[in-house]
Amino acid sequence: MSNLEGAPVEASDVRGRVAELHAIREQVRRGPSERATQAQKAKGKLTARERIDLLLDEGSFSEVEPLRRHRASGFGLESKKPYTDGVITGWGTVHGRTVFVYAHDFRIFGGALGEAHATKIHKIMDMAIAAGAPLVSLNDGAGARIQEGVSALAGYGGIFQRNTKASGVIPQISVMLGPCAGGAAYSPALTDFVFMVRETSQMFITGPDVVRAVTGEEITQNGLGGADVHAETSGVAHFAYDDEETCLEEVRYLLSLLPQNNRENPPRVASEDPADRLGEALLDLVPADGNRPYDMRKVIEEIVDEGEYLEVHERWATNIICALARLDGQVVGIVANQPQSLAGVLDIEASEKAARFIQMCDAFNIPIITLLDVPGFLPGVDQEHGGIIRHGAKLLYAYCNATVPRISVILRKAYGGAYIVMDSQSIGADLTYAWPTNEIAVMGAEGAANVIFRKQIAEADDPEAMRARMVKEYKAELMHPYYAAERGLIDDVIDPVETRQVLIRSLAMLATKHADLPSRKHGNPPQ
Repeated sequence: MSNLEGAPVEASDVRGRVAELHAIREQVRRGPSERATQAQKAKGKLTARERIDLLLDEGSFSEVEPLRRHRASGFGLESKKPYTDGVITGWGTVHGRTVFVYAHDFRIFGGALGEAHATKIHKIMDMAIAAGAPLVSLNDGAGARIQEGVSALAGYGGIFQRNTKASGVIPQISVMLGPCAGGAAYSPALTDFVFMVRETSQMFITGPDVVRAVTGEEITQNGLGGADVHAETSGVAHFAYDDEETCLEEVRYLLSLLPQNNRENPPRVASEDPADRLGEALLDLVPADGNRPYDMRKVIEEIVDEGEYLEVHERWATNIICALARLDGQVVGIVANQPQSLAGVLDIEASEKAARFIQMCDAFNIPIITLLDVPGFLPGVDQEHGGIIRHGAKLLYAYCNATVPRISVILRKAYGGAYIVMDSQSIGADLTYAWPTNEIAVMGAEGAANVIFRKQIAEADDPEAMRARMVKEYKAELMHPYYAAERGLIDDVIDPVETRQVLIRSLAMLATKHADLPSRKHGNPPQ
């Protein structure tokens, strides 16, 4: 009925045609060969279809263009025209909601992108944008198909253009499950979230061989662009996992926290965690002494539903925490200083991390909760020469530009420019609360006293005693817990145990918030 490797052989009746169709479909499902499948397994990797099955709800996948073949010739391509052309595209559901997906099939041309391959991806991306549903790419490809020359490069350009068009319109998630080199790495960089799997996935612009030839540096693929490198050092990867199964399960969890598109709110669920639950543990978690560290994650766990949250960029810029969680079933984005890391200061990487997270939340209608305990920006030559002014301004711009509900809670320190930048009332926070342990000031009392009372301290018979007295006086005058409240710079000083209640009530009031930005093509944020 068909030769399965070339053009179909004519069948004599409808039943014969249908049997031929099923035979071709079975060949498409199996892939190029058992040998190729075993080679994929030997690398510790799943096949493209197994990955799709793990990502999507069982039996929900509908494939698009499974019979597509390339039309290229030369370099032996005319004799190798496998179905799918090395990429599987289609849609299905995750937790019952539509999700579009494309998955490179490394068994076919090493997952390399050619003209037909790219056209399939372009089509599924266009469908996702038109349908207003998330797009997940399962990346396991060797880059551009060299045999097809510039046509392959143009295919990447079409992907990048669509990534940009979809940015802030639909959630885009890149899952790195194999190598990703050269220009191919820019598509994941344009998406909202990047997942990686340790040992089997890598991302870099130039590989170890090129690095060795140009700089003489010796490095492995994982050392150059592995999951841990991008999760801890570069910040390219938002999440890193030990195996594909866990990785794809976490992608499903992330999708459950995101809306389908920018015109919808994130899905709300019924919560069994009482909205009026008191957080008695908070009284012991946060020391009153501003110099003593504590784990802000434990504060977040005490406040959010069931203590459950998904931390983004957990291992990069650890002095700030960005997480998605729920409060009374409503998805919120949490930005919080982490006193356990660099005392919670803001630096270049923390500013970039939080700014991008805030932009994502604002794009997809996720309210932003900010928990402050920040002593300021990190001082130092490296920070100044690295552009802390420019990078810190990214965080400021992101907050000022966000129109979703914004609530901030000052737990302890909030000093100087960092206080302003971390969603203070003056830059547009809808509601600002503080615990009775708060200290809001231009700088710490010790530093302030040294500046203001420099002459008195220098002339005193006992300078240290005078300094201690001036510090105490400054604190009493300008840093007591109610100073900002008395001047209307915070809305209320609250009992820490009531933080969850207050946030939930505030979010309910802000649910119908509407804020318009000035008419413009787009802003020009600091870079």
